[in-house]
This record gives sequence, C-alpha cells and structure tokens, in this order.
Amino acid sequence: MKHLRIHYLQHVPFEGLGYINTWIQENGHSLTSTALYKSTFFPSLNDFDWLIIMGGPMNVNDHKSHPWLASEKEFIKKAINTGKTVIGVCLGAQLIASALGARVYPNTKKEIGWFPVSKTYDGMHQSLLSNIPEVTTVFHWHGDTFDLPYDATHLFQTDICPNQSFLYKKNVLALQFHLEMTPEAIIEISENCRNELFEDEFIQTEQEMIANADYCKGTNKYLKLILDRLAM
Repeated sequence: MKHLRIHYLQHVPFEGLGYINTWIQENGHSLTSTALYKSTFFPSLNDFDWLIIMGGPMNVNDHKSHPWLASEKEFIKKAINTGKTVIGVCLGAQLIASALGARVYPNTKKEIGWFPVSKTYDGMHQSLLSNIPEVTTVFHWHGDTFDLPYDATHLFQTDICPNQSFLYKKNVLALQFHLEMTPEAIIEISENCRNELFEDEFIQTEQEMIANADYCKGTNKYLKLILDRLAM
C-alpha cells in the first residue's frame, strides 16, 4: 500500500475519525485536519491525496449558524473535481451529495442506534463491497437524507431511509451510517446529543446503543476492507 497524505474535516469535537484513525496509524499514512468549529482554514489541493469528511449535528444548508458550510462544500467539490479520493460519513455524506448537486432534506424519521442496512442490486455487484454481508447491522445517527447525485452508484438502503450510501466515479464514497464507530465514540456522541433521544420506532436508548457496542468489531472490519481497496 502506498503512503497517503490524508486530510479530514471535523465539525464538532465529539465526532472524530474513530476506527479510521487506527487504520491510518497501522498503515503509516500521514494525517492533517481542519477543525471547522475552531478554524476555517482549508489546505491546498496539492497537499493531500485523500479527503475525509466526518459527521455533525448541523444541516448542510444551515449557513446562517455555520457560515463556513458554503466554503466547505466548494472545497469538497474542488477535491472531487481534481480526482481526490473523498470519503464522507453521515453529515460528510450529505455534504458530498450537496456538493454534487443533489438535494439534502429531513427524512420522514430519524435513525439512531444499531439497525441493519441492505446492499442494493448494484451494491451486491460492487467489488469495493465484496466480503461484506448483503445485510449487516450498523450504527446510525441521522435525521436528514439525500437524493442520489447524477451518475452515482447506489450501494446500501434501509426501509425508512432508502439512500444510505453511494459511490461516485470509483473514488468518492458517501456513507450515511457509521462504520467507524468505536465503543468510546458511541459513549461520546450519546453524551453530547442526548436531546435527540426521544421515544420513537427507529431511535434506541443510550443504554441499548452502548450495550450493543460489540457490533463495532464487525463494522470496523468491513470499513478496513473498504479503505484497503480504495488505497490500492
């Protein structure tokens, strides 16, 4: 595996890279970051090979409260247009969709907790996802969803949120759900976003989410497969 220069965008202190950081360290890649809750400095496109965009509780169009969102989407669009590998998780996936011209909007229900996702027909025939089960339980924490950008390959779905993931031009991956979650990260996001944990069909309790944190072992393994293949 070649050495990669990876830059990531973080929107809130409690949603970091999770397992992705472990993968980076194990493979000896270099890492830089922009913490948008502190700084809006974006690096030169020549300074990185991969761009990773993490999650956050804000909406992609919440420019009034977070004016840096407009420049962030423009930066993501430039990274995509110059052929960088770009990976977005949750809000990051929505930002990629928006940068590619797709609509992002509130879903009919929130999904918070451990729920299964299913591969689409195209997902089942996508080499990036080989050795990942057709149905697997993953961690969700999202209320918004997105339309698929033009020319994107639809990868995963759930009944309540059909557009869970897409691949664009083989090097841009959007994941609405969280394969990177670790048990520690689940505790951290739960402590900071308890206001979203009301009783509903697709919202688990904090106790349920933490009790099922062993699922992280499987989801981290699947994310490793994906990252290894993108790095080839």
